Amino acid sequence: MKLHQLQALVAVADTGSIRAAARLAGLSQAAVSKALRELESEQQLALLQRGASGVGFTESGRKLLKHARLIVGQLEHAHEELAELRGEHGGHLSISLTPWIIGTFLPETVLRFHEAMPEVRLEIFEGFTAVALPRMRDGLIDFAVSPFTASMPEQEFEVEPLFDYASCVIARKGHPCADSGSLHELLEQNWAVNYTATSYADVMRNLFWNHGAHVDLRRLHCAHSTSLLLELVRNADMLSYCPRPLLVTEAVRDWVVPIEIAERFEISRLGIITRRNVVLNAAATCFVDCLLTVIRSRARSAKAENRALFEHLTRLF
Repeated sequence: MKLHQLQALVAVADTGSIRAAARLAGLSQAAVSKALRELESEQQLALLQRGASGVGFTESGRKLLKHARLIVGQLEHAHEELAELRGEHGGHLSISLTPWIIGTFLPETVLRFHEAMPEVRLEIFEGFTAVALPRMRDGLIDFAVSPFTASMPEQEFEVEPLFDYASCVIARKGHPCADSGSLHELLEQNWAVNYTATSYADVMRNLFWNHGAHVDLRRLHCAHSTSLLLELVRNADMLSYCPRPLLVTEAVRDWVVPIEIAERFEISRLGIITRRNVVLNAAATCFVDCLLTVIRSRARSAKAENRALFEHLTRLF
C-alpha cells in the first residue's frame, strides 16, 4: 500500500465521490481513480461500490478505511510538529466536547487558545461519548472531553479525570409532572433521551432498570443532539435526563427544572480522553492547558454563576 492510495481512500470517504475527492486533494479525477484501482488490485479485494448516487464502501473498504484514517492523520500530525520546530505556524485541531462543557468553559477556552495559537484551525464536535469514541478510534478527532465508564476499553484509550457530577430528570417549567416524587410516576410520559445501539443498555440500566422501572419503547424518543433533545423538552412536553451542570448554562437555566425524584442515578466521571500511546501535538496540548486554566480560574471565582456551577462539580485535578 502506498500513502497516496490511502489518502485517496480517505478523501473519497470524506467527500462521497471521486470527483469531490479529486478537488479536495488538488488532483485530477483520473489520478484519484487510478490510485484506488491500483489499491484494489494490489489487495485483490473490492474496496469501493461505485454507483450513480456516488461511491460507497464494501466491508473490506470500511476496515481498511479505519487504518487509513489513522495513518493519514498521524502523518499530518508529524508534518505539523516538524513545521512547529521550523518556526512555522498553522495546522488543524479536531476535538469533541460533551454539551455541558460547551455551555460552560468552551468560549473562554477558545479565546485563550486563539491568543496562543491564532493560526490553528479548530474543529469542534458536540460529542456524546458513544459518538466521540468511534471518531477517535478512526482518527477523526484528536481528543475528547467526555464522560467515561469502567467499560471503556483501557487497551484503546487513556483518561485524565476532570470532574465527578450527578445527573437528574428534567422537564420544562410548568410541566404537569414537575413536582413528581418518584421515577415510577413518570413512566407514562414521553421521553427524549440520547443513546446509540452500543450505549442503549447502559443508558436504560442507569435511568430505568436499576430502579425497577420499565418504560414503553413507544414513549422513548432518541435525540442525537442536545439542541434537538432540549427542543423536545421545551415544546413537546417530553421529559429527559441530563448532567446537573447543564442546568446552570444560559441555554436552559431560565426554563428547565430538575424533577427531584427519590431515585438517584450513578455518578458520572468526565475527563480528557485520548487514544492510548498517542502523544498529543502542540495544538492539542495548548488547548488542554487553556481549558484547565479556565476551569481553575472559574473554580476560584466569587461570581454567583461560577459558584452555582461548581456546586454540581467535584474537581479531580
